[in-house]
Amino acid sequence: MQVNMLEAKNQLSKLVKAAVSGEEVIIASHGQAQVRLVPCAASPGLRHWGALSGHFLDVDAAFGEQADADVGKLFDGA
Repeated sequence: MQVNMLEAKNQLSKLVKAAVSGEEVIIASHGQAQVRLVPCAASPGLRHWGALSGHFLDVDAAFGEQADADVGKLFDGA
């Protein structure tokens, strides 16, 4: 669908919905295509609580006696 600037101004929410649903929306000025409305890509970040569940199985080992001993060795020479 191609619309002129005035139509785009008056029907922006309708045009945005059309673009999000996959329809090509072109905004023109004096019959010349100027811009194309396209939906934003979804961010690849975390989408819900617990998304990292099961990815860090050995977290408790970072707080164990061996970790304390290793850190102690690093700072004994300081």
